[in-house]
Amino acid sequence: MKLLANRLDIHRFSEVPKYYVQPAESRADKVMMVKNDSIPIINLGGHDRAHIINQILKASQEYGLFQVINHGVSKKLMDETMNVFKEFHGMPAEEKKIQCSKDPDGKFKVYTSTNYFPNKTRKDGQVECWKDTFLHPCPTSAENMNYWPDKPHKYREIVGEYTRELHALTHKILEMLG
Repeated sequence: MKLLANRLDIHRFSEVPKYYVQPAESRADKVMMVKNDSIPIINLGGHDRAHIINQILKASQEYGLFQVINHGVSKKLMDETMNVFKEFHGMPAEEKKIQCSKDPDGKFKVYTSTNYFPNKTRKDGQVECWKDTFLHPCPTSAENMNYWPDKPHKYREIVGEYTRELHALTHKILEMLG
């Protein structure tokens, strides 16, 4: 709850607003969830390149998506990235706003539904999703990196490395298909 309280401007609320409370029948424990085994999993660490390419093509055509394993991005880096994102979203709203206002071109954006919906006119029973989103360019070079948040402390370093790894993974998959 502490992360939620820091992340969102809920200090103005004494309870979760009704327009964010999902009806009981729509909650995650009540709806049918897609099982993990139905999403194609492609092992990029395999040695049969033709088989991997066929799996990617089939998954793309039949599902429109797939999960990759043995992709070369270390678990340590993925964990560090997730932690730095959690830390960023755990900062007070004002600090996040400061961290995202350095870009003169306005490409860096923080979206929070709590700032958009409090006074919105709703139909009876209309429910909103409560979410925070942070969007910024992630080029593989250091371009624009000086506009990236400098808080949390290692944000630029970790997200920069993660971005480079994901670009390399993207190119690896595209080269297979090219």
